[in-house]
Amino acid sequence: MSKPPSLQTRLICRLHAELGEVQDIGLLPGGRRRVVPIAGGRVEGPHLQGEILPGGADWQIIAADGTVAVEARYTLRADDGGLILVHSRGVRNGDASVMARLLAGEDVDATEYYFRTLVTLESSAPAHAWVNGRLFVAVAAREPAAVLIDLYEIC
Repeated sequence: MSKPPSLQTRLICRLHAELGEVQDIGLLPGGRRRVVPIAGGRVEGPHLQGEILPGGADWQIIAADGTVAVEARYTLRADDGGLILVHSRGVRNGDASVMARLLAGEDVDATEYYFRTLVTLESSAPAHAWVNGRLFVAVAAREPAAVLIDLYEIC
């Protein structure tokens, strides 16, 4: 009788996404809507190196308890010139006082909150076409003007 393989991951890269000025849309029926522009950044790692191109954003809904539902779309340019589209959906949550400090722009230790996303990548570049058939998870940390993201392939 066969069984599913055990879950394994491998680190693909670390992203350092620089953020633009937050656009606070305001309170909507589903929560407080914010748009956080992605201004650029770096990509470094064992399986992918390059840059984050400006022009993407993270569209957030903040619930009354401070939980943030994130959905980000942005583009990476690998060192070989290949373009990779990133689509990331996830959550950031923790104690209400910690979430308030993050929202106020303070530098909060990432062990004080939970910030995880599910990620899909798309590329037509031959060297990066392998990403089209894979799923990824990310562990992230919010800095006052950036997000650090460790991106893992689910093997």
